[in-house]
Amino acid sequence: MYRKIMVPIDLAHIEVIEPTLETVADLARHYDAEVCYVGVTSTTPSSVARTPEEFTRKLEAFAQKRAAVHGQPVSTHTIASPDPVADLDRDLVKAIDEVGADLVVMPTHLPKHIDVIMPSHGGKVATHTDVSVFLVRPRKG
Repeated sequence: MYRKIMVPIDLAHIEVIEPTLETVADLARHYDAEVCYVGVTSTTPSSVARTPEEFTRKLEAFAQKRAAVHGQPVSTHTIASPDPVADLDRDLVKAIDEVGADLVVMPTHLPKHIDVIMPSHGGKVATHTDVSVFLVRPRKG
């Protein structure tokens, strides 16, 4: 049913997205699907990498570690943005087509009142693409 699963990755907060990574591993094994890890980085130095090229190397290393966990093929896609915060949703929607994903699995937060004013990234991605989007909530407790 699914051939390529896209997973947006924030290399600065891997521990927070562990439930998402577990879900992706399970889905990839179930559907015998490739997992494409997508990272958006700044064009200027950040806490994760000094350059987009360094970020790409770190994202690739992360993907290879995850491949050892779930045993499915992996790929990566780096997006270098002058303003990753402002451009994130648009860049992720664009990446879906660029990588040929037919499913997006991404973390989300618990619903809050502020979501009326500022919707979650997952909600925005889901409303601007025709592929399925699976949102993984954080574990309670």
